[in-house]
Amino acid sequence: MNARVDIRTMKGQFTMRSITIASLLAALLFVAPALPWNEAQAVTASPFAPLLGRWSGIGMIGYKESPAEKIKCRATYLLTDTEDELKQTIRCATAGGSVEIISNVKETAGKLTGHWKETIHNFEGDLTGDVTPKGFHVVIQGGDVAANMDIVVNNDKQAVEIQFTNSSSLIGMTLVMTRG
Repeated sequence: MNARVDIRTMKGQFTMRSITIASLLAALLFVAPALPWNEAQAVTASPFAPLLGRWSGIGMIGYKESPAEKIKCRATYLLTDTEDELKQTIRCATAGGSVEIISNVKETAGKLTGHWKETIHNFEGDLTGDVTPKGFHVVIQGGDVAANMDIVVNNDKQAVEIQFTNSSSLIGMTLVMTRG
């Protein structure tokens, strides 16, 4: 997967709120299980199993009116005792600031529901999603942001693509994370 953002098309003003919103959305992408769903997995293991542990990575965040910026993230995923709910914490930083997100996501029959909260800037919202043949499609809806996201996990790598649907300043984000 190509993790590049075309910065030639991005111009304008960068804000801490833009980074916060983008980082929140990136964090939500990591809360869904990332292997194709099949009946054997449904019976034998939690679909969240591929995400458990620590991940870190880098990417680019694109703005409508300013140059793209590099972003670094660290994530930790823990499974609840019921094995159908994932607890996630993610910390992301750019040259302009940082965010910390706490999420809880539940999976039922391949459908995802959950809630996230950014603890530094106090944003929160709900998520819904579906398992897809290549990973997951997630929709984020909160008071300040809406986005469509896709996640693909291949062994110890995660690729995340975000397309912002109601942002006046953000275009999208591409992130590649590695387990460990």
